[in-house]
Amino acid sequence: MNRAKPFALGEHCQVKTPAGTLDLEIEQAQVAATIAAVATRRRLPERAVEIAYVTAIQESKLLNLPFGDRDSVGVFQQRPSQGWGTVKQLQDPVYATHKFFSALVKVKRYQKLPLHEAAQAVQRSADGSAYAQHEEDAQILTDAFTGRAPKAVHCWYPPSDKPVPAQAAKARKELSRALGDTTSDGNRIDAPTERRGWLIAAWSVAHAQKYGLHQVSYAGVAWKSIAGHDGWLADGRSSASKVEIA
Repeated sequence: MNRAKPFALGEHCQVKTPAGTLDLEIEQAQVAATIAAVATRRRLPERAVEIAYVTAIQESKLLNLPFGDRDSVGVFQQRPSQGWGTVKQLQDPVYATHKFFSALVKVKRYQKLPLHEAAQAVQRSADGSAYAQHEEDAQILTDAFTGRAPKAVHCWYPPSDKPVPAQAAKARKELSRALGDTTSDGNRIDAPTERRGWLIAAWSVAHAQKYGLHQVSYAGVAWKSIAGHDGWLADGRSSASKVEIA
C-alpha cells in the first residue's frame, strides 16, 4: 500500500477519510471490505477491526496468499497444522476472518491492549512489535470500510476485453455470506442506517470488477465503473435507505 499516491489510471482503488488517504490494489480492497463486513456481522467494536487490519497488513499485505512461512496461507497466514482449518478453508477470506475474530475475542481485555499486543496474542508471531507500524493505515481502513466515513472508497479499472456480465445476484449472495442476512428488493439492498449503507456501498465498489457491476448508488450519489477514478458523483435518483447495485 502507498500513502497519498496521486490518482493514476489503470487498475486500483483509493480510500480517503479525514484520517488520511491510502491506495490499494483491488484485491486488497476486497479483503478489507470482507474484514469489516464480518466484524459487523459479529457485532464487534471498531477496535477489533483495527486489530484485524494491522494483522492482515503485516501478515499478507491484505492479500489472500496461497503460500507463506511453513504451511501458513491466506490473509492472516493461519496454519492448518495449528488447527486453524484446512488450506481450502483458510483461503476463503470470510472463513479466515471469522477464525481470527473467534481467537481475538478470547484474548482477555483485548480492547484495552495496544493494537500490536492484541494482534500478537492471536498470531504469536516471531516479532509482535511489527504490527504497530500499521496502526495509522488500520484507522483509515476502519473508517472507510465500516461505513463511518461516507464516499470513502472508489475503484477504477479498464474495461475488460471480455466483459463480465453483471452478476448482482451473486454479489448480494457473497455480501450476505460476509455480512449476514441482508434484505433486498432485486438489486436494491436495504440500508437501515447510514453507516451500514456506506459499508455495503464500499463493499460493492470493491467487488464491482469481480461481479461485473457497472454502478453503485446510495444517498444521493453514485459510483460508475466507466468513470471509477472520478469517485462518487451526484445522483438525485439514489435512495438514502437502499444501496442499489447494477
